[in-house]
Amino acid sequence: MSGLEALQCVQFATIKGRRFAIVSAEDWEALIEWLETLEDAQIAREALAELSAAGGDRKKAGWLDWAKVAGDLDNHPLAL
Repeated sequence: MSGLEALQCVQFATIKGRRFAIVSAEDWEALIEWLETLEDAQIAREALAELSAAGGDRKKAGWLDWAKVAGDLDNHPLAL
């Protein structure tokens, strides 16, 4: 289910004069996943814009060297 579908499944209840939105746990999880996907897409767009502004040079764009990062992760105390 998409986030938009989850939003369309919202039911409303009025309790003591206050209006509440009610969604199932499954719909709520779908909505959160949808929002996370939108956030990830925005991060990717921003990174691509930074890379483009740096003329395609990853280092100038501030990107880390993957080989170094992977090595650091391998040596991390919490690495599996």
